Amino acid sequence: MHFKELMKSRYAVREYFENKVDRTLLKEVVNAGRLAPSAANRQPWQFVVVDDDVLLAKLKDSYQREWFGKVPNLIIIYGNHEESWKRPYDNKDHCDIDVAIAVDHMTLMATELGLGTCWVCHFDKDIINSVIENKKGFEPIAILTIGYPVDNTAPIKKRKNLDEVLSFNGL
Repeated sequence: MHFKELMKSRYAVREYFENKVDRTLLKEVVNAGRLAPSAANRQPWQFVVVDDDVLLAKLKDSYQREWFGKVPNLIIIYGNHEESWKRPYDNKDHCDIDVAIAVDHMTLMATELGLGTCWVCHFDKDIINSVIENKKGFEPIAILTIGYPVDNTAPIKKRKNLDEVLSFNGL
């Protein structure tokens, strides 16, 4: 699939078939995140794939939406602010930016593989931390639900016109 088609095909999926995604495909998706660029190549991330039904049931309360409790697989993306690059002029932390780039790479790879995803950032990290043991210094930054979408038709996306968001040489 060409990149323009891939971008247009990706959308937030909130209804999946029950069947699990094969771990080989999940590894391909995570590998796309691993290959993403990061500031100063610090790669301040970790990825935890969850495909165990007991763990998924425990995690469903971290984001209380009916559809979230039915996802067949998810990926928790962790970031480490101690490992991430900080801009020296103002100490701007790039951890969340690096993680966002990795997640975007994973959503596009999943789309390429015929999978659907939904990027979730509004969740209770205490519930995540009580269910999944993580490394010292890492915090959950995003959850990527992943599976086979029930409806594989990308909706029409409402986007601002290019002239509303683009300027040259200043705002």
